[in-house]
Amino acid sequence: MIPVAIPIHLFLLAFENHTKMIHKYFYAFSISFLFAFSGVYGQSENQLTDQEQAYRDSIEALNAENERTAAAQDAYNAGIELFQNKKYKESIAQFNKAIEGDSSFQFAYFNKGVAQVEIEDFTSAINTFSILIGMNDEHEMAYFNRARAYQGLNNQEAAIADYNQVLFFNPKNENAYYNTGVAWFLLNDYLKAISMYDKAIRLNQNLSSAYNDRGSCYRMLQKYDLAIQDYSKSAELQNDQAFVHNNIGTTKKLMNDFEGAKNAYSRALSIDPKFFLAYSNRAAMFYEQGKYAEAEKDFTSCIKINPNYAPAYSGRCACKHKREEYGEAIKDCDKAIDLDQNYAGAYVNRGIAKEMLRDQVGACQDWTKGRELGSELARKYQVANCQ
Repeated sequence: MIPVAIPIHLFLLAFENHTKMIHKYFYAFSISFLFAFSGVYGQSENQLTDQEQAYRDSIEALNAENERTAAAQDAYNAGIELFQNKKYKESIAQFNKAIEGDSSFQFAYFNKGVAQVEIEDFTSAINTFSILIGMNDEHEMAYFNRARAYQGLNNQEAAIADYNQVLFFNPKNENAYYNTGVAWFLLNDYLKAISMYDKAIRLNQNLSSAYNDRGSCYRMLQKYDLAIQDYSKSAELQNDQAFVHNNIGTTKKLMNDFEGAKNAYSRALSIDPKFFLAYSNRAAMFYEQGKYAEAEKDFTSCIKINPNYAPAYSGRCACKHKREEYGEAIKDCDKAIDLDQNYAGAYVNRGIAKEMLRDQVGACQDWTKGRELGSELARKYQVANCQ
């Protein structure tokens, strides 16, 4: 059969009619489907099948979980902002809200712990980091910051154990080596401390604090030349640290380089005029040199900056004794003892002043107390004058 050609306008019309039929059918199907679907949701709870109920419950649970997660994230973000503004207690409250919303929120635990360290709530910080480590026992920085919290409680052994764990995960963590060195120093194991500082310096040759602290180890080991070498390197790397120049001063004094010590203390005070320890140390050096007026002046400057520093009152007491102002000397020693009842040197100095005022009973009582506190000088005075 020869096909009959269909005029193009008839083809378009037919196609248009066909399309209209499809639209009508689709519309009818859509309406029917929606009615059928809405009929399902129109059922009562008792009419739902177990499968339908389980599905609905899972959707509701998922929605609730999403809401909790979103709220947890909002609280966490608020906590971070507060932390950055150094509002640590307020940030902890927000991190707690984040954890309530998501008990597995590791970032919230971590930052909460760091904030607790910042406010020196070390026991709580240890607990927080321990929970985090229980969730993730390879969390390097959780171990690191728990170690910091242990150091805050002066539990140096526990801190070292955590720093060792950090170094197991990351042998190139210079701060872990440095902090381990600090822990060994505080445990009076200066050789182990030096070993840790050596490793920190090998990783970062510009770590000023490591040179300073290694210098302090050498000073404790009476290796004064090495101590000065390290202190000088620390000052070279960061010359605005008053305490480094103070350390140079104390070491040079031990080497009987009084002029060098004086210059170092003066340099420390030029950097930080309120660095009371430099005044106290320079005063003690002046006293040792017999420069009592200069010593008293520096002790007074120290007291003006820090009126709660007992050694400065005891030192000024000794200076006033040299000027035979025994009553005033006793007042200063009284103040030193009020501030620190276990300060043996103040009892020794007050006893000397009392003896000069012919208060032998009071003097012997002070020397006896000083001896009980471990002062060898107090023992000598007691043996010589109180038998």
